[in-house]
Amino acid sequence: MQRQLSRISRNVAYAARTVFSNELPVSSSSKGFFSAVSIGASVQKLPKLDIPGDFLKWASLGFCRTSRFATGFTPLQHKPLDSIVDFDRVKDRSPEEIASIWDDYHLGRGHIGASMKAKLYHLLEQRAESCRYFVIPIWRGSGYVTMFAQVQMPHMIFTGLEDYKARGTQTAPYMTVSFYKEFAESKDLVLIRGDVVFTSKLSDSEAKWLIETTQSFYLNDVRYKLVERFNKETHDFEFKDVLQALDMPVL
Repeated sequence: MQRQLSRISRNVAYAARTVFSNELPVSSSSKGFFSAVSIGASVQKLPKLDIPGDFLKWASLGFCRTSRFATGFTPLQHKPLDSIVDFDRVKDRSPEEIASIWDDYHLGRGHIGASMKAKLYHLLEQRAESCRYFVIPIWRGSGYVTMFAQVQMPHMIFTGLEDYKARGTQTAPYMTVSFYKEFAESKDLVLIRGDVVFTSKLSDSEAKWLIETTQSFYLNDVRYKLVERFNKETHDFEFKDVLQALDMPVL
């Protein structure tokens, strides 16, 4: 058990070293409320990118779930919120109704729909400015798989830590997440959309849990200390502290 934890810790340390040596500057029923999304004309090929500094460039938002792993993929261009939701039909709805419509729309479509209060979004945005990277374990069976995250608002990008270590610049994201702030001032509401790129690597239920858990590490004061340690005091970071925070056994 100690050997497995030691291996994970070495991988986390590897990721952290690579991150900081390649740092780059920040650059009810839903029927009738959403306009059709056409993807045919918006598919484009991206060049090979360095990571993790260029994680954000992967996420022009919305990725084809049939993309090839590691050797290339065809992301969709960023979809403005008004191309997804009909503002005229929802502008007079309550925040709760809008959030419910948004969540219902994404069910069964291969995407994750969620929402949060604007105040919490601003805290997440503020904390992510100085702490962009973190590692999150996902429990599977009798063990866990570790995800490597970049939080560069209004986007989050996730990939597998093992794939990041093995493939370097060829690594592709498992999931991209975008935050829509159009209702932040008028409704105190920020809408969240997650796109799972590789369903063989990440299930929709795992993706939803990953989004929620990552947010908790940035929004909870106690958990955020681990994020700060990973980004600012890397040598003092212990992966087992993350496991303990999530009530996962130290294998």
